[in-house]
Amino acid sequence: MRIASLWVLALLCTTSLHAQSADDLQKQIEALRRQVGNLGHDFDATIKQTDDLLWFDRVGDMAFVDKVILTGPPIGKEKMNLLGGSNNPELYATNPLNFSAYIFIPKDIDPSKKYPLLVFAHGGVHGNFETGYTHIIRELMAQQYIVIAPEYRGSSGYGKGFYENIDYGGLEVQDVKASRDYMLENYQLVDSDRVGILGWSHGGLITLMNLFDYPESYKVGFAGVPVSDIIARMGYKTDSYRDLFSAPYHIGKTAFEAVEEYRRRSPAWQAHKLKTPLLIHTNTSDPDVNVMEVEHLIQALKAEGKSFEYEIFQNAPGGHSFDRIDTRMAKTIRLKIYKFLARYLNPPRPLKDLDALQLAGYRFR
Repeated sequence: MRIASLWVLALLCTTSLHAQSADDLQKQIEALRRQVGNLGHDFDATIKQTDDLLWFDRVGDMAFVDKVILTGPPIGKEKMNLLGGSNNPELYATNPLNFSAYIFIPKDIDPSKKYPLLVFAHGGVHGNFETGYTHIIRELMAQQYIVIAPEYRGSSGYGKGFYENIDYGGLEVQDVKASRDYMLENYQLVDSDRVGILGWSHGGLITLMNLFDYPESYKVGFAGVPVSDIIARMGYKTDSYRDLFSAPYHIGKTAFEAVEEYRRRSPAWQAHKLKTPLLIHTNTSDPDVNVMEVEHLIQALKAEGKSFEYEIFQNAPGGHSFDRIDTRMAKTIRLKIYKFLARYLNPPRPLKDLDALQLAGYRFR
């Protein structure tokens, strides 16, 4: 009996030690995951800083390049509670959020004159404004546009805290509007009557929402392959993509749990607000923003009796980036975009043909 009792006690102790070891091991795994995650953000910041230097190399011959810090709306108490980790949560919740923005000013302008401004919203759920846009910036500089490209909340390359401040289709829209206001308040070169906005993908969504929410602030907009219906998007995307939206620090709920919130952030459901000239491009072979999303937007705008222009490209090579890459077809399509914008913004030196675009963006015909 005594031997049996000792055996049971030994078994219980062994089981307890195993459980404790398993708990400790799980804690260590979670700690390692956090460390790896933080290292990933540090790595992104290093890449971003390196890419910043490339901007001067790639467009410095024709543009003054600057990077400024401005502010967007506060994150609010609810978001602050989700993020946690602040010594003064009340102050962080109510203070405006700092974010960066790139400014490009053509070197050949006359400082005594005024020039049109383009607000350029980058794409990606957690993307940033990187030098993949080089040729487009060069093409805009040649036309003597002033450009501001905001790194709105949630952009990568600025640490974990900024990354987790993402607010897709929400406060990021106000960040982009704040960048427009910043330019008008601080640069006398900018003509307040000639301000446009453009973007592709997520940047296309931000373009649309800016036009819908601030119609008096822009003369024109271009939305390329724009994310248009986040509810539909949740249906055809993967679990890992959906997780970006339902993350605790983001929307915090799935589309099933908060369909009205996803609807509020979707341009196709806000079509009744359009008052500004708009051009929309989409591509039937886009593997990222399915054409059905943009077709929903187009149908909604038509149902509301809105005046706008659009083109649905049929299986254009390049998929999601079909008009941003360096093919002759992409350049031809960009020329269409620039001619549309020029109708309303009247840049001093509009690109008239492909030769002019080629010389501007690539230095040689």
